[in-house]
Amino acid sequence: MSDFRDRLRGLPTFPDDLPPFEVEATPTDPLALFAAWFDDAVAAGVPAPHAANLATADAAGTVHARMLTLKDVDADGFWFAAHATSPKGRDLAENPHAALTFFWRDLGRQVRVSGAVHPGPEAVSRADFLARPETSRAAGLLTHQSEPLTDQAQLREAFDEALGRVRADRALAAPTWTAYVLAPTEIEFWQAAEDGHVRLRYRAGAAGWTKGLLWP
Repeated sequence: MSDFRDRLRGLPTFPDDLPPFEVEATPTDPLALFAAWFDDAVAAGVPAPHAANLATADAAGTVHARMLTLKDVDADGFWFAAHATSPKGRDLAENPHAALTFFWRDLGRQVRVSGAVHPGPEAVSRADFLARPETSRAAGLLTHQSEPLTDQAQLREAFDEALGRVRADRALAAPTWTAYVLAPTEIEFWQAAEDGHVRLRYRAGAAGWTKGLLWP
């Protein structure tokens, strides 16, 4: 493993020219700061800035993580979507606590969001599904996520059948497709810096959001 370790140590982590993080100028609402950082990531050409790691745990505490895409951010929280019958959906039914992590390497930034997750209204879930491209809707009709697959031919056959159903019925939506919202209780903004990374944590309380610095 020593050769592999050396290879890892030789890889660059962040660009040399990183943006400053003026903590004193940050807003009282962390969602406003998230929107500003997200806009910075888009402007910088960061690939898939809406991609995030979702970490969930089942009732036994076994943790599972995967990448997904953010669907929206509003006063209710951070929205994403999945099948209620998927591994992540089953985790959330057993244990609604979850965390999202956004990583924008080109800016040396990450945002960590944690809180409770609950399903949104059925109309929102349906609208989200129907807004997907037809190939994504066809894939969404395949409700065997993470189950064993015999071979790729089995998948292609099922996908072709689902695509035909989508093209025949533009209003067809998967009944288990669910829009979830993570209501944040804690959001941390992390900025890489040569003289010590800057960490700013917001916490939700009865009186609103409070914020404070953390040691890197």
